Amino acid sequence: MPFCSNDGVSIYFETFGDSTDPTLLLVNGLGAQSISFRDDMCTEFATRGFHVVRYDNRDVGLSGDGPVGYGLTDMATDGLAVLDAIGVGRAHVWGTSLGGMIVQTMAIEFPDRLASVTSVMSTTGDRDVGQPSDEAKQLLLTPGSRNRVEAIEAHLAGQRVWGSPGLVEWDVQEEMAGQLFDRACRPEGTARQFQAARRDGSRSDRLATVRVPFMVVHGTADTLIDISGGRRTADVVPHSRFLAIEGMGHDHPRGLWSQFADALEGFALQSGPGGM
Repeated sequence: MPFCSNDGVSIYFETFGDSTDPTLLLVNGLGAQSISFRDDMCTEFATRGFHVVRYDNRDVGLSGDGPVGYGLTDMATDGLAVLDAIGVGRAHVWGTSLGGMIVQTMAIEFPDRLASVTSVMSTTGDRDVGQPSDEAKQLLLTPGSRNRVEAIEAHLAGQRVWGSPGLVEWDVQEEMAGQLFDRACRPEGTARQFQAARRDGSRSDRLATVRVPFMVVHGTADTLIDISGGRRTADVVPHSRFLAIEGMGHDHPRGLWSQFADALEGFALQSGPGGM
């Protein structure tokens, strides 16, 4: 299995498609494993002309534990270490939720490594936008379980609250929840990732300095990170694009994959090549 190392932290990654195509690095959200970007979703992007890379953030999946007190900059350099391992100097990056915060940090601190940025269902860290509904907040703050049945039910409960209405495939989600538990159950790592995001605070002033081609994607039905977080992100990043997807919640259901790929193909491949 392919691994790389960043400051002593082992990072697991996988690739899809033709390595000579522009590289697209997919960055996951809080507690989400690389396989949350489903194989067929990665293939959808690959058929649009991208060399797709997915990886486990530190503290989840098959990657190693992060040291005490790490931040979003450390998580950003994990992704860049993956690019180094496959010999890619510049890449397009797509980050969802916490992953959006990570790719925002890449754009702020490591712009020369990026061909474009897509921040999906994320926010700037400002407390007056992007807040969860009361029900979503309660679920978000509920500690994860090491019991398989409880962990699967918690995943499905989240989908009921913040999944895209009418687009959640319940049998698929139940099967995936079991796969995620069997692959790696690490609730303590999720808590450390949460603290890393909280520790970073507001990025609005820093995002105002970004000059990398930048697109923001957010769903109108997102109850975990309200769409105001995406709108604020687009407002503060100069010359950014904003795409609101009607009826999309805080997930990436199969029914929206072609729309994601259309948007990315139209934006990123016009922004310039990623790759060597």
